[in-house]
Amino acid sequence: MVVSNRLPVDRCPKEEGDGWRRSPGGLVTALAPMMTKTEGAWVGWHGAPDETVKPFSHDNMDLIPVQLSEDDIELYYEGFSNATLWPLYHDVIAPPEFHRTWWDAYRRVNRRFADAVVRHAAHGATIWVQDYQLQLVPRLLREARPDLRIGFFNHIPFPPPEIFAQLPWRRAIIDGLLGADLVGFQRNSDAGNFMRSARRFLGASVKQQQVHVKGGDGEITHIARAQAFPISIDVKHIGELAAKPEIIERARQIRRDLGNPKVIMLGVDRLDYTKGIRHRLKAYEELLNEGKVKVEDATLIQVASPSRERVEHYRLLREEVEGTVGHINGTYDTIQNTAVRYLHHSYPVEEMVALYLAADVMLVTALRDGMNLVAKEYVTARTNNDGALVLSEFAGAADQLKQALLMNPHDIDGLKDTIMRAVNMTEKEAGRRMRSMRRQILDHDVDHWSADFLNALNEKVIRDDS
Repeated sequence: MVVSNRLPVDRCPKEEGDGWRRSPGGLVTALAPMMTKTEGAWVGWHGAPDETVKPFSHDNMDLIPVQLSEDDIELYYEGFSNATLWPLYHDVIAPPEFHRTWWDAYRRVNRRFADAVVRHAAHGATIWVQDYQLQLVPRLLREARPDLRIGFFNHIPFPPPEIFAQLPWRRAIIDGLLGADLVGFQRNSDAGNFMRSARRFLGASVKQQQVHVKGGDGEITHIARAQAFPISIDVKHIGELAAKPEIIERARQIRRDLGNPKVIMLGVDRLDYTKGIRHRLKAYEELLNEGKVKVEDATLIQVASPSRERVEHYRLLREEVEGTVGHINGTYDTIQNTAVRYLHHSYPVEEMVALYLAADVMLVTALRDGMNLVAKEYVTARTNNDGALVLSEFAGAADQLKQALLMNPHDIDGLKDTIMRAVNMTEKEAGRRMRSMRRQILDHDVDHWSADFLNALNEKVIRDDS
């Protein structure tokens, strides 16, 4: 049974099947194929506030909706999850807000999710809780149903104790996570940060990757393990799309529509302050200003899909990014050429693969990112072993894609130099780097990720009391 903030489906017009279709997000892409094979159930919110929907089946999955009110969405989701935890876990790039009403809503909603699992889970079931919105659920499940095998996966970074210390409810969050048998993270550094916080704020005994969890009587109740399981993508699906003649032709059409520039650079992000879009635009503008890149020869396509538009930080970011794009284009555009093609939309995966095929250079400049699957999708789509990936060392993908051109996005001069290295890279060097990265991803696809986690979750723990 998977438990996540959202169910893996969205509503669609009634004339389309049963009124639901699979969601396009990364978590769904990662887990839905496994769930359909194992006759699993999925617990989550169905997407409409103040509406009760009974459990139903779709695409060989049993779906168990959790009801959320408008207040829940405002306080638990937009508030505590995305204005408290998200900035805190992303190195305080934006200041987190701490409100007791938000925390009360977070606790209340987490209990509602746990109650749904308790009602529907078979005896001895394996439960896999997903992400930072539901960090209290593992402990609630362990207290109500000690027969369950409980895993938790954190898709975003976990901050060092020095930052996590700011959270007024830090002990409750750590205690909630330690209800799990296995807590998974994207990077070894995230797992290490979590274990250090468990030791510092709960006084937990940490030995290697094991956290010995004690009850009120001081006796060890169970051992929670913390490990890195880097998430990946559906390599087969992206590879098949990249080989389709109509998508290859669409990539050629994109280049023609842009005037067949010598170099197309591409950024694909949610419009989020963690993604480094402003740093990328600043570096590109300076390259144009210095004449190292000319608008007749190069175009930057920036796809910025809408995100959390009711949250103030995101509204202000959109205004700033769109203002910067307007300034760059107003300064450097010609009648024939556009410096930045800015697209504030979400696109189907087929169009994204066409963009990956059209782009000579992929720019991933995240200031902090749990993984960044766009980087892995770009590499997977480059079946001819060409193209260049400029990748932030602060994205989890940097741990696996070591042959990318790694850089620090805060260093604008360094970022500019790295972009120019990518633009001027020889075919031989590009091929060597891309082949190495493609091997890594092909060997570690999303099926490998989920199997690794679930196998580890179901391993017998050997207790080390030495």
